[in-house]
Amino acid sequence: MNKIVLIIQREYLSRVKKKSFLVTTFLVPFLFIAMYALIFYVALNNREPITTVYVVDQSGFVANKLEDTEHLLFLSTDESIASLKKKMERGETSSLLLVVPAGVATSQTVELYDTEKKGIGTINTLESKLNDILRAKALADAGIDINTLNGIKPAVSIKSKELTVDGEKDSHVGTAIGISFGLSILIYISLFLYGNQVMRGIIEEKSNRIIEVVISSVKPFQLMMGKIIGVGLVGVTQFVLWIILSVSFMAATSAVMINSKPEMHTSVKMQDGIGNGEVKQNNQERQSKMEAIVQQIKAIDYPYVLGCFLIYFIGGYLLYSALFAMVGSAVDSETETQQFMLPIIMPLLFTYMLSFSVLINNPHGSLAFWLSMVPFTSPIGMLVRIPFGVPVWQLLLSIALLVIGFLLTTYAAARVYRVGILMYGKKASYKELFKWFRYKG
Repeated sequence: MNKIVLIIQREYLSRVKKKSFLVTTFLVPFLFIAMYALIFYVALNNREPITTVYVVDQSGFVANKLEDTEHLLFLSTDESIASLKKKMERGETSSLLLVVPAGVATSQTVELYDTEKKGIGTINTLESKLNDILRAKALADAGIDINTLNGIKPAVSIKSKELTVDGEKDSHVGTAIGISFGLSILIYISLFLYGNQVMRGIIEEKSNRIIEVVISSVKPFQLMMGKIIGVGLVGVTQFVLWIILSVSFMAATSAVMINSKPEMHTSVKMQDGIGNGEVKQNNQERQSKMEAIVQQIKAIDYPYVLGCFLIYFIGGYLLYSALFAMVGSAVDSETETQQFMLPIIMPLLFTYMLSFSVLINNPHGSLAFWLSMVPFTSPIGMLVRIPFGVPVWQLLLSIALLVIGFLLTTYAAARVYRVGILMYGKKASYKELFKWFRYKG
């Protein structure tokens, strides 16, 4: 045991003392905060360019009925199409909307000419406005009072509640989905990041023949466990520092951003007093949405979520790093690891891909349940489910199975490691790994 502790101490200190570790540890939170602040800034101050759209209405249904928006100015014209296209070529205008008559008023053919490809938002806005105009025409022809119909505007807002033994509480489904995405990405990256460090360290020592000297003093199992635990502690240290710094900086940034008022921006016509009320209302709605998002973020049970993350990070890391150590002991260079990596990464990759579709849509289904129980998939599967609420017995069972999976994986990896660590010049195969596992020496 003392030898394992010495190996852990060496692996931990040799990595923690590196400048790259210190730079990464303190730089990553600042990058997260910069991204967090940038998202807020872009959301509050996003300015689209003002586009003047010349409208040539050959149908007679649309002329002078298109209302200007914050970013689109509509000008009806009787100029010929050829003349307007020449203006576009000279750069005098950028957009031309041609409404061609059709047999049915509600089915018009519309062509948009532009000097550059428009964004999907602009196209959707134009389609929505044209559909509204043609719909109003069809309703008027049918004898339906448009004003009465437009005055009926139901506004349903579902406030999701969760019933617990402690009473009712907001479920914050949107926040849960965001956390699920974040945790699945973070655990997927971190398991490979630190698992690869174990594998590369073993390959480097094996290729430099340092391992032969080390093995003369310690048992292969002690060396493998010392490396796994030492690198794992480096990862835990880094994550704890990241969490503390990130949460602190995000709280400060949220306070600053929520108190800042979005800058009012208007089009040329709005500066003359047209549409100011609508823009002000839009900005107020945007501000209230941002405040709601911040409140949901503050309502997250951080100790529970972060505690579960650390448990599954440690358990998943110990399981997968044992496999990475086994691969590192079986090869002489990193290029030879590819044939063994695919079977290792497939369970995590499969669960990671499902987390963006199946798991968040049905977090309590049978597939989500089993993915959160199998040790090779539970580090991602359970972390995706946790923000949606998981029964305590399922959480405890999943952790217990993860521990058992780690012990069995470590046992199998250690049996291969003790032989493979001293093998040189021979390319390993799955058949060779099985022989090493069964070796009795």
